[in-house]
Amino acid sequence: MLKVFSYLKPYRLHINIALFLMLVELMVELVQPLLMAKIIDEGIMNRDLSIVLIWGGVMLGISLIAFTSGIVNSFFAAHTSQSFGHEVRSQLFMKVQSFSFAHLSRYPASSLITRMTNDVTQIQNTVFMSLRIMLRAPLLVIGGVAMALTVNVKLALIFVVLIPFLIVLLVWAMKKAGVLFKSVQGKLDRVNGVMRENLSGMRVIKAFYRGKHEEKRFSESNDALMEKTMSALRLIEFTMPALMVIMNLSIIVVLWYGNIDINRGDIKVGEVVAVVQYGTRVSQALSIVSMIVMVFSRAKASTERISEILSVEEDHLENHDPDTTAKNLNGQIEFVDVTFRYPGTTRPVLENVSLIAKPGETIAIMGATGSGKTSLVQLILRLYELEKGEVLADNENIRTLDLESIRRQIGLVPQEGFLFTGTIKENLSWGKEDLTNEEMLEATKDAQIHETIMKLHDQYLTRIGQKGVNLSGGQKQRLSIARALIRKPKILILDDSTSALDLKTEANLLLALKKYTCTTFIITQKVSTAKEADQILLLDEGMLLAKGTHEELLQQSSLYQQIYQSQFGEGESHYA
Repeated sequence: MLKVFSYLKPYRLHINIALFLMLVELMVELVQPLLMAKIIDEGIMNRDLSIVLIWGGVMLGISLIAFTSGIVNSFFAAHTSQSFGHEVRSQLFMKVQSFSFAHLSRYPASSLITRMTNDVTQIQNTVFMSLRIMLRAPLLVIGGVAMALTVNVKLALIFVVLIPFLIVLLVWAMKKAGVLFKSVQGKLDRVNGVMRENLSGMRVIKAFYRGKHEEKRFSESNDALMEKTMSALRLIEFTMPALMVIMNLSIIVVLWYGNIDINRGDIKVGEVVAVVQYGTRVSQALSIVSMIVMVFSRAKASTERISEILSVEEDHLENHDPDTTAKNLNGQIEFVDVTFRYPGTTRPVLENVSLIAKPGETIAIMGATGSGKTSLVQLILRLYELEKGEVLADNENIRTLDLESIRRQIGLVPQEGFLFTGTIKENLSWGKEDLTNEEMLEATKDAQIHETIMKLHDQYLTRIGQKGVNLSGGQKQRLSIARALIRKPKILILDDSTSALDLKTEANLLLALKKYTCTTFIITQKVSTAKEADQILLLDEGMLLAKGTHEELLQQSSLYQQIYQSQFGEGESHYA
């Protein structure tokens, strides 16, 4: 918990000012009953209007001081709490950005989003309440309870006079606050939307090394949320000082006209003072205390959840290692006796896998669901650490090479084509920040998507919905392929990313890929796709059962023969 609240250190001055102004308000509230007693004893009882005016003026003056202190205190409290929440939220986002997939697998995306939004909101509201009313409420309860014990029930009817004024003010404040908080929720939805996209597309973000870009995009929506929330809180906190002024003015009126009844002996002066001054304060303070208890209980749980994320140990996979070397790849990838299991599991998903992919070769990877195909290519991106063995890039252990340098030379097309909210051109520029129109057109034509884009209303400026909801599966796959081709990768990974394409489109795509000087890994279930590869890897339950060309596997592998026959039939030639 100390780690979370350490982000308050830069705002120590603001905190001290807010606490001082809160104490000013408290002192005014405690002095007012004494001044009121003086007005009653020396002014009202003696019918000395000058005394009433003098001490009433003093009360009005210190009430204005309290009012001003409350407004300024609210500003510093809001600034501190919102800035604190903004900083914690940013730190959480950057922390999640640095997570390896091993860490990400420990926390559901929905849980991370809740921690970065609702949990942060809980603790920043607690900071605000602490600076605004935390000390005032219990002191008012303690000071007012003693006098409340002497309250006369009949005098409670005097409060009826206050109800209409308070209702009007509260209804007005609630309506205005409702509009503002509706806008706040819209800004919060935007923050959640960016985070949800980021967490869902983390593999793409890491593969293209675009964490800094996403941090900037998140920062913009985060800033907008902070500004709108502060506007709403300023309105809410304007209501409390206004209520104080109304009540104090009403008290003077009640006392003036109550003097008549006092002279008749119907009520006592002490009862008036107790009901109006302390009774009102106690009722308000008690409601605030109950709210503080609730808020602090929720804040404690939220703080623990946030601390859990911030305390996760740094993973060297996602941090720059000064001992690693930036390298321009030729494209040769070698697996040497690789065994790998996902964190927290006992069964290896890859076991004793060895293979060599030479520069420029096309490697097809086939196997049943869960055989380890995607896990194999993830190790090239170094998304996980190996349990045993080595992955070599150009005969060098990939762990000794600079992570950013490696990933910038890899083009990844994931199994589910993930697109971000924005235009088609903005999505394509993920592949290369300084993208030219010529490079974009070349990549989209090779990916067989250019003609489709040109038929859209705004062509390359057409906006894509979240996750590409307004595009078909095949269109998303081809846009993802174009995004990878734009960076002219040395290693191209197609993770079952042609599954939604028809045979003609797929054939044209594979033909266009031949002009790229890169090593290509294609995960596929189609023999028609695999047969064109230089080498086919056949995986089953994490083990490499066979490898070779299409013709070699037809001769040597009974499993490959079964796959071939299931797709082409018994009567087809093995060398079709």
